[in-house]
Amino acid sequence: MAAPLKIASWNINSVRFRLASVQRFLAEEQPDILCLQETKVIDNDFPEGPFRQLGYNFQKLHGQPMHHGVAIISKMRLSDDNRLDWQANGEARHIGVSITGPLGGTVRLENVYVPAGGEVPDREVNPKFGQKLDFLERMTQWSRGLDGRTIILGDFNIAPLESDVWSHKQLINTVSHTAIEIERLKALQDAHNWVDIGRKFYPAPERLYTWWSYRARDWSVSDKGRRLDHIWVSPDLVEAVKSHRVVEPCRGWAQPSDHAPLISEFLF
Repeated sequence: MAAPLKIASWNINSVRFRLASVQRFLAEEQPDILCLQETKVIDNDFPEGPFRQLGYNFQKLHGQPMHHGVAIISKMRLSDDNRLDWQANGEARHIGVSITGPLGGTVRLENVYVPAGGEVPDREVNPKFGQKLDFLERMTQWSRGLDGRTIILGDFNIAPLESDVWSHKQLINTVSHTAIEIERLKALQDAHNWVDIGRKFYPAPERLYTWWSYRARDWSVSDKGRRLDHIWVSPDLVEAVKSHRVVEPCRGWAQPSDHAPLISEFLF
């Protein structure tokens, strides 16, 4: 029987600064494909060599200096490279490819880094918040026109459910968990009937976090987490998903990202 295809997603918060962590993750977890967000590097400076040495010879990059940036590195061939400007200002926040699974099926894989949205949830005083809402609206319009099996994943920067944050009451007016962001994310999900794989395998209200602030003195003890990172699939791919987990120990490694990686396994 064919082995499942293992796909990982990780907001790495600078791939060069955390190169050792990514190398360790690849060596220990052996994903077939790793989608990175917030790489913070131009394509010419992306550390291709160290990843090729680990067998990740297929790489699609969409970077820019110092900020944002996404990449897909893979042990298997990637085709139909696509970059969509949902930010409408040229920022490197999306890259999509086509992949062929172990059973011969073809699927689109879309890697996205949604803007954080600043600190104040008011687009009149904080333009970054408005940009985030508009980004989600453009993603929603794109989702309505989708045809074909698709995986979309990455840092969505929204924790939609009450159980997706350590305290719904304390964070209800905090960017990433406000009512309008949750409403916009729900509209995006409904536009293609996307299935949230995290909550398929860990139904609410089960604890499920992917991000812990650097401000916490001891992140694991305080456990003030949020589920900002997601893997969604088209409805016709649900049965192909065989497992899902958050690799929380990575948050405790030396010089960590504030995000932990996600891994889902697929048979298609």
